[in-house]
Amino acid sequence: MTSIEGKSVLITGANRGIGQALVEEVLSRGATRVYAGTRRPMAHPDSRVISVALDVTDAEQIRAAAESIESLDILINNAGIGLYADLSDRAALEQHLAVNLFGTYDVTHAFLPALIRARGAIINVGSLAALAAVPLDPTYAISKAAAFSLTQSLRAAFASKGVSVYAALPGPVDTAMGPPVDIPKATPQYVAEAILTAVEKGDEDIFPDPTSDSIADGWHNGVAKSLEIQFATLALP
Repeated sequence: MTSIEGKSVLITGANRGIGQALVEEVLSRGATRVYAGTRRPMAHPDSRVISVALDVTDAEQIRAAAESIESLDILINNAGIGLYADLSDRAALEQHLAVNLFGTYDVTHAFLPALIRARGAIINVGSLAALAAVPLDPTYAISKAAAFSLTQSLRAAFASKGVSVYAALPGPVDTAMGPPVDIPKATPQYVAEAILTAVEKGDEDIFPDPTSDSIADGWHNGVAKSLEIQFATLALP
């Protein structure tokens, strides 16, 4: 289980949507320091919030952020894009992978030394589209599936070092990036609260809204989760 109270937290994509809601939620749960990673400076009335220039596709900004943050307990990889492009659009796929996969990969590896020292936690905000492709945005779904596999791989690789790794898999959320169709959508505040409640309970795969929660039991008790647990015991000599 990972408590938020008294912890230092970095949230990428912190200026809008789920990221903005996560900033408010970790503050309400007693975080002592919140690093808000954004591409543009972000002002916040709470002195615990520190704006950090962090474009997750910019190697120099990632390096500078990792050097400026001396200690970190929790990393929340939330930054993401959704372009609603056709499957034939290779450029869109590359953009999705650059942010949703490699952005998460690069930021995580930059902060791993600090997280290992703290025996901290990584929370990757993914999507239900990681588990089943969504025709509305297939290249997004591909990138989120890859990011979820990365999350599982990080979980297996760093468990022995005391780093907990969580995957949040929300369904439709009412944000600027949300699906442009008339379907029920959760609010960012609802999703942020559900993610952190699950983290504090120790639920490593999180289904933080009514749509995603409808498959939670099937996932936790299904063959895919069973295989993850089984494969995690395999390691190179």
